[in-house]
Amino acid sequence: MTIYDLHCHSTASDGVLSPGELVRRAREKGVDVLALTDHDELSGQAEAGEMALEVGLRLINGVEISVTWGKVTLHVVGLNVDPLDPVLLLGLARNRGGRTERARRIAEDLARVGIAGAFEGASALADNKELISRTHFARYLIEYGAAKNMKSVFNKFLVKGKPGYVSHEWADLAEALNWIHAAGGVAVLAHPGRYQIGRERMRLLLSEFKHLGGAGIEVVTGSHTPEQVPLFAELALEFDLLASIGSDFHAPGEGGRELGRLTALPERCRPIWQAWK
Repeated sequence: MTIYDLHCHSTASDGVLSPGELVRRAREKGVDVLALTDHDELSGQAEAGEMALEVGLRLINGVEISVTWGKVTLHVVGLNVDPLDPVLLLGLARNRGGRTERARRIAEDLARVGIAGAFEGASALADNKELISRTHFARYLIEYGAAKNMKSVFNKFLVKGKPGYVSHEWADLAEALNWIHAAGGVAVLAHPGRYQIGRERMRLLLSEFKHLGGAGIEVVTGSHTPEQVPLFAELALEFDLLASIGSDFHAPGEGGRELGRLTALPERCRPIWQAWK
């Protein structure tokens, strides 16, 4: 059976392994087809591609785009994109442009509750200084002693109503899908179970996503509970969306996620790789 993992991150965004190290680890874990989907960034694809050839793994060029939809931050994964497409590259550069200012605002808010040096600490943990993310702040907060692990960080910080939360306007949904389509890719709604929007708004989101040309939804992902998998499998069928699968791996031992260690897609789902076979 072919093992797919179509969502993971390298040091080009907020992972801790270089693109090459990530691909090698994926192969060691039994992954046959891997998509590198760094946040708003494609710079890791070349190195990942070279390692994929060396270890005998099929690499899918991917990206995870931050989107603002109705004041909610969503993520849309683009799979099988052309990493040199000028429309996609320009759009991603624009999305990255606000990240440093956002990071400074996060640090300022954390300083108000007595956590000093957060911008410098998060920046030191980011290989790509254009992409200082909440994950980098979370790792800093663990090092600082403000939280024990990732789960406790996001219970106490960096989310709405907690210290370190900063609202931000990313690309809108239509823009993100246009960039992906311009690059020849297919668009997948990432980890829908993370969005606290309720069932009716989720249905509105999926309706709009499908209308704009969205192709798939992550049914099996590192942050979905066993109970959420059949729920999103049903929504995939209802909205005629293909089903995707991905660990959302960032680092060994972080968040309980590992490359390729996922349950199979429910049999009634149509897998996203049908869109490129």
